[in-house]
Amino acid sequence: MLSTMKATLVDATTHERIAALGQSVLNGGKITRADAAWLFELEATADIFDLMAWANRVREHFKGNKIHLCSIVNAKAGACSENCSFCAQSSHYQTGSPKYGFVDPEPVAAAANEANLNQVTAVGLVAAWKGLNEGPMLDEVCDRIAELKAGGKTRPDASLGIIKSQKVADRLKAAGLECYGHNLESSRRFFPNTCTTHTYEDRVQTIGYLKKAGLKICSGGIIGMGETREDRCDLAFSLREIGANVVPINILNPIKGTPFEKNEPLPVMEILKTIACFRLILPRQEIMIAGGRTINLRESQSMVFMAGASALMVGNYLTTLNQPVEKDLQMLKDLGLDPSWDSHDFSDQVEAGAGCGCGEQSCATA
Repeated sequence: MLSTMKATLVDATTHERIAALGQSVLNGGKITRADAAWLFELEATADIFDLMAWANRVREHFKGNKIHLCSIVNAKAGACSENCSFCAQSSHYQTGSPKYGFVDPEPVAAAANEANLNQVTAVGLVAAWKGLNEGPMLDEVCDRIAELKAGGKTRPDASLGIIKSQKVADRLKAAGLECYGHNLESSRRFFPNTCTTHTYEDRVQTIGYLKKAGLKICSGGIIGMGETREDRCDLAFSLREIGANVVPINILNPIKGTPFEKNEPLPVMEILKTIACFRLILPRQEIMIAGGRTINLRESQSMVFMAGASALMVGNYLTTLNQPVEKDLQMLKDLGLDPSWDSHDFSDQVEAGAGCGCGEQSCATA
């Protein structure tokens, strides 16, 4: 009897602490690193559902019932010089992934048309290479972006790797680019396990150039690579520090031939708990569920919104398939969620003064 009473008291205390943290975020407060670390360690299913309920409240408070849909075009596939351990497109691994050069205008226009028909807000050009430098390829990339912008059907986004020049970032902005995707991937501590051909600092520096150019930042990471819960917590706080506007959470889909091919999948409740923790740490950002959701979440995909997600990557991913867009749209309709997200300037998604994380005062921007 006494042990039952003690267990009830512990459960009540956990419930009250989760509620206090959730209410604090709703009131405009910031969750601390210590409190976030505690949330990441929750194990009991009832506690995780409790956390998700508060994450859902936070999502509804800051985002209403709007869901941001995004899609991508694999603008240049395969033969990438980088050795990212999760990526099928790396030239370091034998995966059978398709290979082709930078796309012509027609596939990009077709992707924009399809996105528009499916209420998708943004189309991102994604290229498998180390990065983008000044020269003819930058000219061609800017042409694709300008064409996408002129079409007026979707917001032009891009994810083009490492940028080491402010001039390149400025050119992309001038061409009409609005948002640049550049994931931190994981914590600074774990990053060397994911890639050794470039550094975490290279990624932070790239984001600094982009923010100085006035571009919005789509930056998140991948969970399930072998990182710890502490690494996931560190990633969320780093994304808060750099002032990411959209935060994609990818779930590793182990690809045969890559170093991570034998990684065990994360449990569904661990994935949902991670999304909920990110929502409390990043209450105003778009939390986007991206690669790996179909294979890892299966019939539980709709629960990502209860866990605090406010955005969804739809259509096919770079080298793996997603479920049909029509099924995603029906899922949103069934939940009473609205995909007609207004393509505004993300002005309410980060706090004033959030920097790029490079330490330079001049990078501070709203």
